[in-house]
Amino acid sequence: MNSAASKSIWYRRQQCPCGDWKCYITHEGDVEEPSTASQLAKYNTMSTEAMVAPYVGMVFKSDEDAFEYYGNFARKNGFSIRKERSRLSPQLGVYKRDFVCYRSGFAPARKKPTGEHHRDRKSVRCGCDAKMYLSKEVVDGVSQWFVVQFSNVHNHELLEDDQVRLLPAYRKIHEVDQERILLLSRAGFPTHRIVKVLEMEKGIQGGQLPFLERDVRNFIQNRKRVVQENDALLSEKRENDTTELLEACKATKEADENFVYDFTVDESDKVENIAWSYGESVHAYNVFSDVVYFDTTYRSITYGMLFGAWFGIDNHGKTIFFGCVLLQDETHRSVAWALQTFVQFMKGRPPQAIITDLDPGLRDAIGSELPTTKHVISVWNILAKLSSWFSLPLGLQYVEFKSEFEALYCLEVPDEFDLRWNEMVSRFGLNSDKHIALLFSLRASWALAFIRGYFLARMTTELYAKSVDAFLKGIFNSQTCLRSFFEQVGVSSNFQSHEFEEMQYVHSKTCIPIEEHARSTLTSFAFRALQHEVVLAMQYAASEMSTGSYLVRHFSKMEGERLVIWIPEEEQIHCSCKEFEFSGILCRHALRILVMKNYFQLPEKYFLSRWRRESTLIPYDDRNTQNGDDEWFQEFHSLTATLFTESSMTKERSDYVHRELTKEITRLLNEVRGMPPSEEVMDSTLSPTS
Repeated sequence: MNSAASKSIWYRRQQCPCGDWKCYITHEGDVEEPSTASQLAKYNTMSTEAMVAPYVGMVFKSDEDAFEYYGNFARKNGFSIRKERSRLSPQLGVYKRDFVCYRSGFAPARKKPTGEHHRDRKSVRCGCDAKMYLSKEVVDGVSQWFVVQFSNVHNHELLEDDQVRLLPAYRKIHEVDQERILLLSRAGFPTHRIVKVLEMEKGIQGGQLPFLERDVRNFIQNRKRVVQENDALLSEKRENDTTELLEACKATKEADENFVYDFTVDESDKVENIAWSYGESVHAYNVFSDVVYFDTTYRSITYGMLFGAWFGIDNHGKTIFFGCVLLQDETHRSVAWALQTFVQFMKGRPPQAIITDLDPGLRDAIGSELPTTKHVISVWNILAKLSSWFSLPLGLQYVEFKSEFEALYCLEVPDEFDLRWNEMVSRFGLNSDKHIALLFSLRASWALAFIRGYFLARMTTELYAKSVDAFLKGIFNSQTCLRSFFEQVGVSSNFQSHEFEEMQYVHSKTCIPIEEHARSTLTSFAFRALQHEVVLAMQYAASEMSTGSYLVRHFSKMEGERLVIWIPEEEQIHCSCKEFEFSGILCRHALRILVMKNYFQLPEKYFLSRWRRESTLIPYDDRNTQNGDDEWFQEFHSLTATLFTESSMTKERSDYVHRELTKEITRLLNEVRGMPPSEEVMDSTLSPTS
């Protein structure tokens, strides 16, 4: 029986936010070991398909491909296989492989120790001659493996489908099941009850797990023995590595005064929690502090610590790193300390909104420590949990339920959401479901109908959630100590190594003056979002009401009309869809009215500074910057900003500036490098003022 070893010191938390310790979740989209149901389905499909028996001359790309193919053939035909012999050569490495039936050969005779009781186990080996031998050849520089011998003649009975899956080669406790088994074992469940719980959770009949009860018992015993043997070593490693991490923070602070960190210690004076951030991150927060994404989905197996990271989004739509924290536990005290420390790092300024995972404990800490900050739960994090919560109780209805759930999320009116929610719950028979109750109780933090009026800077999109996850997976790939992990975080968050948005020309799609003006003001990321709304605005008709407001409808859709209020004296426009309040980009409905009013340019108030080109972050280091050194830089920055704006008006301008500026900068750079060195060194570190 095989058990999968842990492949990484970091893993996604599986404890369900409902608070029931017996409930756990797996995340849709994660690369996980296949479930029991999917394994059975895969095997049933394989069994019904015609599978060609191996034959002499059959070619495989690798010996592992050949072993997998022969193993599938063996399982379908009632036996298992094992690797026998291999042969090496200096030129080819391993060039011969022998795969044989699991009952091939004979067990060697064992000498029994005198005076000791020794259990005499009967061997399953009976000299079976079924086999597949391979030989490697290099053809046109490519290695290939050829079947040189094959026999499917057995001297024993072959097993039926319900028996062959219980052979040791096919019994495996996957990592997700290992963690669940250990959790139930620590809770005092006996082995036979653990097996029953797993069968119930997976929705399969008794005896259909890919492992036996004795495999579970052996796994628990082996793991307990390993834990007992390594507990002292692991405790020492945790203490040493956290101390080393603290020393790394101190050393970084000495080298860079803009680096910030803080930590707490327990009653034994050992490091308990530790958080850190970088000068570039603090500067980025000064510009883009409106919305923060706080991710706490990962935990360390080795250190037993929770990892939290704060992110933002810049004016080009790029994910930016604000800071991170390692917490010893998830208590209110620890999470509250993390939030307090983050605000302290960011010079006492809390964000307007914070987006997090679905976690009631985190919600309570945010409510107490950030009372003025709007708490929003990422809907993509919720969608990732739906399968774990509802696929089993709903069965074939799950796909329909998920589609209905996603449609409910997009509703814009709270009363309509509540009505449709109750209808959905009744239709699917989920009135007493604890997860449905949890989601409904938190709806004000995730449903679009309740959060639409809050500015979230387009950070609730699937694309942004994926970019955060990609960042985290990038730093978690290193299976190393905390010191190396700290260094990897520094590399990944280093603004100096990021590719900053280049000057881009975005073609006009409507030739409306509003579009032309916006292109010269907004970054390409924000302009594309506005341009999309401008294009769609042409598909809407507006009807003026007696109050002076407007009803805006799509030319072909009867539902979905929006109320637009226009206040000409103040040049203010409000739409009931609240897109501008939500993303900072005017909606198609408001744009339709402005076009009707013959506006050639949008009022300045509708170009948020966070989406403007001049808000672009520039790598900087202000360790030794003096105010006088910034004057020529400010002049240079003003000139380049003007040049950038004017040149982006047409493609011809853009191409000309790109061509000529490249030549001029190259010429100036060569001349500067040819100048004689001076004893007086001017401070070359520049800090653009925001």
